[in-house]
Amino acid sequence: MARVTVEDCLEKVENRFALVLLAAERAHQIEMGISEPMVALDNDKPTVLALREIADGFDVAKLIAERGNAPVIETVKEKPSDIFVKDATPEDFE
Repeated sequence: MARVTVEDCLEKVENRFALVLLAAERAHQIEMGISEPMVALDNDKPTVLALREIADGFDVAKLIAERGNAPVIETVKEKPSDIFVKDATPEDFE
């Protein structure tokens, strides 16, 4: 069982935040049985399997899309303005 590092994954994904979203969605698919892992199990948890898939160069965003789940990372890329609350006042959060 080879150790997976963030640096290995960042060679395939644009930034750490995208990596977290992508790995979380893929790990969820593996955990729920929506999709089988593309790497050997090696007694690893779904999170590690997802990170190993990313580090090994599998197109995880495509795997997520094929299984009916919209990749979170693509949604964030397309509409970054929806993430922020515009014209909010402190009273809006009380």
